[in-house]
Amino acid sequence: MLYWLTAISDGGDFFNLFRYITFRAGGAFLTALLFGFIFGIPLINVLRKRQGRGQPIRTDGPEGHLVKAGTPTMGGLLIVGALTTSTLLWARLDNPFVLMVLFVTLAFAAIGFADDYAKVTKQSSAGLSSRARLLLGFVIAGMAGFWFAQFHPDELTNQLAFPVFKNTLLNLGILFVPFSMIVIVGAANAVNLTDGLDGLAIMPVMIAAGTFGVIAYAVGRTDFTEYLDVHYVPDTGEILIFCMGLIGGGLGFLWYNAPPAAVFMGDTGSLALGGALGAIAVATKHEIVLAIVGGLFVVEALSVIIQVLYFKRTGKRVFLMAPIHHHYEKKGWAEPQIVIRFWIISLILAMIGLATLKVR
Repeated sequence: MLYWLTAISDGGDFFNLFRYITFRAGGAFLTALLFGFIFGIPLINVLRKRQGRGQPIRTDGPEGHLVKAGTPTMGGLLIVGALTTSTLLWARLDNPFVLMVLFVTLAFAAIGFADDYAKVTKQSSAGLSSRARLLLGFVIAGMAGFWFAQFHPDELTNQLAFPVFKNTLLNLGILFVPFSMIVIVGAANAVNLTDGLDGLAIMPVMIAAGTFGVIAYAVGRTDFTEYLDVHYVPDTGEILIFCMGLIGGGLGFLWYNAPPAAVFMGDTGSLALGGALGAIAVATKHEIVLAIVGGLFVVEALSVIIQVLYFKRTGKRVFLMAPIHHHYEKKGWAEPQIVIRFWIISLILAMIGLATLKVR
């Protein structure tokens, strides 16, 4: 919205700063951060009052989680509110990629909100049916995949790009939209599975968002793409503003989610943030890099899949408990120890993901 102030600029005044993505990205970060600090306590108080007993705690989970009973959920509203406000304020609202990434985020937040609401009102860990969640998620992701394909350059339309090997493209044809659906829905649910300990999911999400903010800015500039030897995707640079809003909002939320958490992000936050990462990866043609940068989320999701399939086949468990962060809890690791070590792993994976940009 503030970009429109450039219309009254003569090119040499303060308003000219709003032409620069980096300036507006910084503004988005600060706006989202302040939003989190200003509205955090009031939102938590409202959630605590409305929810009463807070998020239901699974009785079959780690024993240490029982002390968290009464903690309100739906804290993702703080993150989503912060990044939405900052994006609408600082990003160009005529940019198709920003609009669709924001749509995916809000749509998945709505699914998560409905799920959280059902859990709180029923005081049960069972919210919306998994079938309903997946169906709605695939519909939203399908719309996003089709939309992105319309705005990708002709040489990249319906193509799967590979990191490092710029000249290698796989033409997915009509399968591009289903592939996009799997990426977006898979990312949303992987982040959702990771959100099981105080602060565990939000920091890796912010790390991934920062990484993809850099990628989006780089692939949106011809000079950068030539130097980094990656594909040029026009107009994706504006996604950096969204990513910075996510990081600012995430830090504001982490202030209250740090152990012991005053609020949980709930499915409202985890589905929204995961969906956002998946949408950004599809928009920037870096779907495979998402599997690297978000490797922690991939492992969390795989641990659940492996556990379920192996148990159905043999009646035995591979892990003491899935997702895998609960396995380490059962092994005696302290919650902060697991969280910090998983953060470190996420940062290492982000560095590996960024390394794919420079292959010369």
